[in-house]
Amino acid sequence: MRKVYAAIAGLLLAAAVFQMYLAAVGAFDKPQDDSSFALHTMNGMMIIPVLSLVATAAAAAAKAPGRQIGMTVLPLGLIIVQSLIVVVGRLFDDSTGNTTTLSLVILGLHAINGMAIIGVCEFVFRRARQLAWPKPGAHSQDAAEGRPVPAS
Repeated sequence: MRKVYAAIAGLLLAAAVFQMYLAAVGAFDKPQDDSSFALHTMNGMMIIPVLSLVATAAAAAAKAPGRQIGMTVLPLGLIIVQSLIVVVGRLFDDSTGNTTTLSLVILGLHAINGMAIIGVCEFVFRRARQLAWPKPGAHSQDAAEGRPVPAS
């Protein structure tokens, strides 16, 4: 089950990295309209959250440490923050719907939070791989540090 968890965590990381690619595609699309970011929105609102939930269930089934399980569900929470950043940023658009300096400052946090999502996904994937394929001698170090020792 730990190898399944590692594979799903790898897919989650790949989806998060692909999300940045889709953002760039939308940003450079000409003429730009709401459909420019359709794939970015779909990946961010459907694929990443589902992979985060499936990976979290796999982490629990693999008997990963509690902190690891919590980190695995964190991308879902950060996706919710992504949506809130857009909603709050749009509240500060002017009366004609154009962005203002304040709305741009808030909306810029969307990219920073996106990088945080990738960082969390990378951390989750790295730890999932360590659970699935522990290095020789890691058992004694895990036990000494109070972490669960992976099953052989």
